Amino acid sequence: MPEQKSPLKQILNIRREEWPLALLMFGYFFLVITSFWILKPLKKSAFITFYKEAGFDLWGWQLTGSQAELIAKVLNMVVAIVAVTVFTLLVRSFRRQQLTYIFSAFFIVCYVLYTFVLDSAGDWTVWSFYLFGDLYSTLMVATFFAFLNDSVEPGAAKRLYGLIGLGGVAGGAFGSTIVRAQIKSLSYAEWLWICLGIGVAIGLIAMLVGRRVEGFEPAEPEPEPEEAKEAENPALEGARLVFRSRYLLAIVAIVGLYEMVSTIMDFQFTATIEHYLSGEEIGVQFSTVYALTNWVALFVQFFLTSFVMTRFGVGIALLFLPVAALAGSIGFMIFPALWIGSLLNTTDNGFSYSINQSAKEVLYVPTTRDEKYKAKAFIDMFVQRFAKALAVGLSLTITIVFAGFESVRWLSLLTGLILVLWIIAVRYVGRAFAEKEAAG
Repeated sequence: MPEQKSPLKQILNIRREEWPLALLMFGYFFLVITSFWILKPLKKSAFITFYKEAGFDLWGWQLTGSQAELIAKVLNMVVAIVAVTVFTLLVRSFRRQQLTYIFSAFFIVCYVLYTFVLDSAGDWTVWSFYLFGDLYSTLMVATFFAFLNDSVEPGAAKRLYGLIGLGGVAGGAFGSTIVRAQIKSLSYAEWLWICLGIGVAIGLIAMLVGRRVEGFEPAEPEPEPEEAKEAENPALEGARLVFRSRYLLAIVAIVGLYEMVSTIMDFQFTATIEHYLSGEEIGVQFSTVYALTNWVALFVQFFLTSFVMTRFGVGIALLFLPVAALAGSIGFMIFPALWIGSLLNTTDNGFSYSINQSAKEVLYVPTTRDEKYKAKAFIDMFVQRFAKALAVGLSLTITIVFAGFESVRWLSLLTGLILVLWIIAVRYVGRAFAEKEAAG
């Protein structure tokens, strides 16, 4: 029987020459996710608090803050269409650190603009800031993983992604804990100046990584001939690549079904806090739950991710999240209390931001460069938002037809059905990845 390595040895199973790249990418991902977890509770609490008392009037329908947030999630799909188009256009001329420079500069300018308006927010401000927070995660996380996937070989990915992913969950734990500790002490403008400084640091790290991987071209499958490539609609290039590949379609299924489950669970989580709490308690509860979630993700990433992926494979690693989501949904359906509803976020994101994120990103390593950039951008930006919009429609319909907080618990029946399809897709893509790895 082969010797079983400890979780620490699995995380640190990195060759000497790989350490500089691993540590730089660890830092890069740490900073991106730190900013994300500063922005997330700020945008969510600003939005929910703004509409907590008066509600949101939508053509005569009076919606709660959590229902209004579902509308914002639908608008995110429109933002995602623009984002994937811009990303695809830029990929034609830029890659790796160059994309990081472009998007970091864009967000730095936005931070400066929001420092002047966010502390005295109105309707336009809370809506645009909510969309801005999602746009940050859409573009910066996609840019990071495109950079990373374009800089390593499949064998190295299985060694490096555990540690690099740990950088992300450590950033989540750090960012959400800092917000939890200081949410009442710092203004929105002060938080945004912190994010601006982080944005500058991300650009500097990207420059160092770019110099280290300059000239490196990962081995990839030979792409099929592409006629009239330059004349293609940039919004559709990624979609064309996806629909030509059963493997990529399986990834679409995993991403889309996850987003539907996650959106419903996040609505249940938000509705629970809105139902039980008010005023400053809302922001405190959001930041407390986010901090707890990220510490759980850090534990999972450190002790499970590399160990499971190297010993049992990517397919098994991808099963952890749907199993956790199923357990959380059953618990909330039985007893929809404040902390049971709050822990829906932890059962979802505690695994999503750790083992599931790392395993899902490894799936793109044995693909072509166009698939790494364009198909992945289509999946991460458009498919995610489209699936989220479907879940929003279902959640709104059910909670409007069956009014009251009690109706929220029964959404867990819907997530259970979706989880069955998700698990089937995971089983297929796990086998397909193993075949590609063996062939490559």
